[in-house]
Amino acid sequence: MSEIQRRVAIIGAGVAGLAQAIALKTKLDFHDFTIFEKGSEVGGVWRANTYPGCSSDVEIHWYSLSTDLFPYWNKSHGLQPEIQAYWIDLSRKYDLYSHIAFNTKVLSAEWDDAKQQYTIVAEDVFSGKRTTSVAHVVISAHGILEAPKIPYEIPGVRKFQGTSFHSAQWPSSIDLQNKRVAVIGNASSGAQFVPSVSEDPSVEVVNFIRTPTWFNTRPHIPYSDTAKWMFANIPLVMRLHRAWIMFWLVAPLHLPMNDRALQKQRDALTKYILDNTPDRYHSHMIPDHPPGCKRIVADSGYLKSLSRSNVTLNFDGIDEIVENGIITKTGEMLPFDVIVYATGFIGERFPMHVRGLNGATIQGYYDAHGGPTAYIGTAIPDMPNFYLINGPNTGTRASALFIAEVQVAYILRLIEPVLTGSASLFTIKAAPTDAYNAKLQEGLSRSVHVHCHSWARTNGTDKAFYPFPWPSTVWWWLLRRPNWDHYMAVGAEKWVWARRVKAIKKILKCGAVLTLLWSYMSGSAQQTWWWVHHWFQCLSIK
Repeated sequence: MSEIQRRVAIIGAGVAGLAQAIALKTKLDFHDFTIFEKGSEVGGVWRANTYPGCSSDVEIHWYSLSTDLFPYWNKSHGLQPEIQAYWIDLSRKYDLYSHIAFNTKVLSAEWDDAKQQYTIVAEDVFSGKRTTSVAHVVISAHGILEAPKIPYEIPGVRKFQGTSFHSAQWPSSIDLQNKRVAVIGNASSGAQFVPSVSEDPSVEVVNFIRTPTWFNTRPHIPYSDTAKWMFANIPLVMRLHRAWIMFWLVAPLHLPMNDRALQKQRDALTKYILDNTPDRYHSHMIPDHPPGCKRIVADSGYLKSLSRSNVTLNFDGIDEIVENGIITKTGEMLPFDVIVYATGFIGERFPMHVRGLNGATIQGYYDAHGGPTAYIGTAIPDMPNFYLINGPNTGTRASALFIAEVQVAYILRLIEPVLTGSASLFTIKAAPTDAYNAKLQEGLSRSVHVHCHSWARTNGTDKAFYPFPWPSTVWWWLLRRPNWDHYMAVGAEKWVWARRVKAIKKILKCGAVLTLLWSYMSGSAQQTWWWVHHWFQCLSIK
């Protein structure tokens, strides 16, 4: 395979896919790759989610690519238009558009063991025309929240005659003025667009809540012109600001969370919610589950908006959706012009068919293990040269982009021998994958994540497939470099030999240093220096 020009396929032109593509160009000087993107522009979630008020939950200087910090963010948390513009600018800077197949959805990737490559079938989302291509490495940057979830379990979802849509599919032409709007769900998305939509007093909003959510304050603090100038012109200021954000978010997670600390956190969040909501909602607003079991929602105005006369919360439950509205479980009929589903995403199923060695498939592996499962969220047994970014159990309280960048660097180490012709394939072994996931699930079993019904658990109550139970520093440590003993290599004789030579050189150099130190200690340094000097010269010969 060494004479074959390697090709890489990246699935998804969201922030993770673009970060991987930029790294291929800048770190490996590799350019023979294609990014398959089902949308018409880059950005992923920032292309798709255009609802009013859409913003980053994490402070934006940590939600920027570490290699391309941006000094001119307007506020501490970026809004969708400026985040999207940032990634468009990076795509132009690194000439990624020439590598992207837009409006193209990958249907399948199947490994051909004889040719040691994947056959990829993709479909034009408009014409339905299918094309076939090959790649020696496939990197899935779908993310785990790729498919919007419509709650079809509610009777009558398809009966509604007004306008209805998921928040991740917000129509650009929608005009909500003088409309009665039902919002189903109040987690991250709903909490962001309800304040924006209800700013117009002619829009009547009824937010249906099945399960209350924990909220924490997350004000969007503007950056002054002086701060922007300092970020742009004084060396290290922006880096130090970013480092402080990282420390402020990550350091508390290393503190032990005993019952007392958990109760203190619960009391603080409870006080925050009750202090910022009308009295009439107090009996419904505090969740039964512990904070952190579900995502703690960043409150940037949602709770204050509940005091508006045109915003109402409804906790009665939905019995049925009818042609012109919603019937609650109390029998009340509420008419609506628009229904917005802020109901999350489907995370349990892999969004495309992937077949690896011996007929194994990713979805089959997921099903056999009780839900999405991978080795450190990145590799799956019997899937040679196939890697995931933001795969199973990659959900931390850190920046999702930081998590992705750690994976990108790790994947580069795995694919470099393949792209340089030193190896044909690597695939993670089953035993270390099982051992890692056993430890991970054991950690999750002692965490808050198993104390509630959640989209992040199979069937809502079974295996927790999204959260990562440890601090993000542990994530970085696990992926700082591959444990090559955990991987099976094929066609890697050149790579194995090069690693052995490198290891021998390292041992000899260490031996030389120790010999020199011993010589100084024994007073014979002058006699041994010439020998050590020439030893190093020999070792430096390529």
